[in-house]
Amino acid sequence: MTLLSKLFAKKSPLNESELLVIDEALDKHRTSLFPYGILTLTNKVEAYQLNNKIIVEISLPFAALSDLDMVAGSLSNEFGKPLSFECELAIRPVREHGINNVKNIVAIASGKGGVGKSTTTVNIARALQLEGARVGILDADIYGPSIPAMLGKPNEKPVSSDGKTMSPIDADGITSMSIGYLVPDSDAAVWRGPMASSAFNQLLNETEWPQLDYLLIDMPPGTGDIQLTLSQKVPVAGAVVVTTPQDIALADAQKGIAMFDKVKVPVLGVVENMSYHVCEKCGHQAHLFGQDGGKDIAELNNVNLLGQLPLNIQVRQDADLGDNLFDDISNSDICGQYRKIARNIASTLFYSLDINSPSTPKVVRSDSE
Repeated sequence: MTLLSKLFAKKSPLNESELLVIDEALDKHRTSLFPYGILTLTNKVEAYQLNNKIIVEISLPFAALSDLDMVAGSLSNEFGKPLSFECELAIRPVREHGINNVKNIVAIASGKGGVGKSTTTVNIARALQLEGARVGILDADIYGPSIPAMLGKPNEKPVSSDGKTMSPIDADGITSMSIGYLVPDSDAAVWRGPMASSAFNQLLNETEWPQLDYLLIDMPPGTGDIQLTLSQKVPVAGAVVVTTPQDIALADAQKGIAMFDKVKVPVLGVVENMSYHVCEKCGHQAHLFGQDGGKDIAELNNVNLLGQLPLNIQVRQDADLGDNLFDDISNSDICGQYRKIARNIASTLFYSLDINSPSTPKVVRSDSE
């Protein structure tokens, strides 16, 4: 269709029985994200037919477009014609923080280095974006910033229109800020703790963030003074702890969870990275670093196991090259796992507010034109 034909195309209203079919499908979609169905969590469902295709406009309180895709598939079969959802995310801030245009700040942390935290941060950001959210990344690793390279922007420099604030760097719709955009790595590596903390505060507060549903903070690895200081200063809505199944990594992950408990930051869950390796020839899963360690640490602390990610050579290669893992359809399996983790984070953050406990709000449906 041309742009003009889209503008002047006639919308045909659905009849009451067709609207009821859509409502029932949304109500019956029960998953861990929607234990009482999607219909209970939306205040907008508007459906109409356009050029032999059914369009359903809907709102969701957290990023979860994949669930709507599942419902759309079943409804398309039932109606015998294409059906798609146009979703508007109505995400609310979980915690007041004073950062302009940012709704929720989520810390991605690890008790030690080498567990794939920064790679996980980048891919969770991209997964949240695919689930419908507006996402940014703040690289808090002042001593070893890696986000610029992983986003494919190692040589970019922020610009300032007023000499007081900076515009973040855009990479395929993901906005980011990092000390790596501003100074050479060798300069940042010799900064003392107070200088690093001051630099971080400037990056957070002097960046002109666009409208963001989620700002992910890639925390420096470890649980020392710098990590504790950042955890106290940053008004985060929740934290995600990345670990591997190794005993030594789990011990440090436990310290990370304890650190967030100390500063009263809710831990949204644990991501177990490098959980297993899948043989390309036979499909056998080998647990090279131990099995279910992340699951055990999550259960011990009564937090969610957000996901278990395999060792995957394409993940490593794309991180090194700054390529987007999600651009290649052959990566659909691992990308699907990242998207599931992203939905788990978004829904856990939403349900962390008592007022968001499942209920049955009134669905507002406007008259179709």
